[in-house]
Amino acid sequence: MLGEIRDIEEVAVLMRSLSKSYTIDDAATEVLKDLNLQISPSEFVVICGASGAGKTTLLNLISGIDRPTSGRLIVFGEDLTEESEDYLSDFRCQKIGFVFQAYNLVSTLTVAENIAFPMEWTGKPAREIVTRVLQLLVDLGIQHRQNYFPAQLSGGEQQRLAFARALANDPPLLLADEPTGNLDTINAQKIIDILGNLKKQGKTIIVSTHDARIMQIADRALCLEDGVLRTNHV
Repeated sequence: MLGEIRDIEEVAVLMRSLSKSYTIDDAATEVLKDLNLQISPSEFVVICGASGAGKTTLLNLISGIDRPTSGRLIVFGEDLTEESEDYLSDFRCQKIGFVFQAYNLVSTLTVAENIAFPMEWTGKPAREIVTRVLQLLVDLGIQHRQNYFPAQLSGGEQQRLAFARALANDPPLLLADEPTGNLDTINAQKIIDILGNLKKQGKTIIVSTHDARIMQIADRALCLEDGVLRTNHV
């Protein structure tokens, strides 16, 4: 099934016949149907689609947060459909940065501590953590908030903190779920600028969004409709 891809480790994300169903009260709902997709390293891909189309489910599968019902999912040469939960947690922390739609920040940690947390999880030296946290605070423009807690931040600042945390371990793949959906025009543009800079740095980026401005800087836009991915012509 994967034989047509000669250098599997040179592909960032590969899906083959990937499907996801949920069963509620003995009724099965097929959210994703037989998806086949290949994303190259350093490619910026947008996934659009109506609310409830399965965009978040797709990102959760790519990150290893959720598992497919059937099919194969290869991320940087690793078949995530075959791995344990412990392995997936470590893989995600090292290789994947995820910016959640609801931010998912740790409310009891300060801004700096939220950024440091993924690096502490991977056992990085304290000096390296401090240097990286300071760099990200400046890069994301929230250095003046480093000792604040998430509840003390504006929505735009929380989103930038979510990006900083996702980038803490410098993962090669960044996933972002509707990153401008809850922001005003000015703060949304700041996030778009961040995505543009990450693209220039060679990150592989997959974003679910309705924002046409993000689609304009992406390499490719796909639309998720009726559980199937189709090319979106912006």
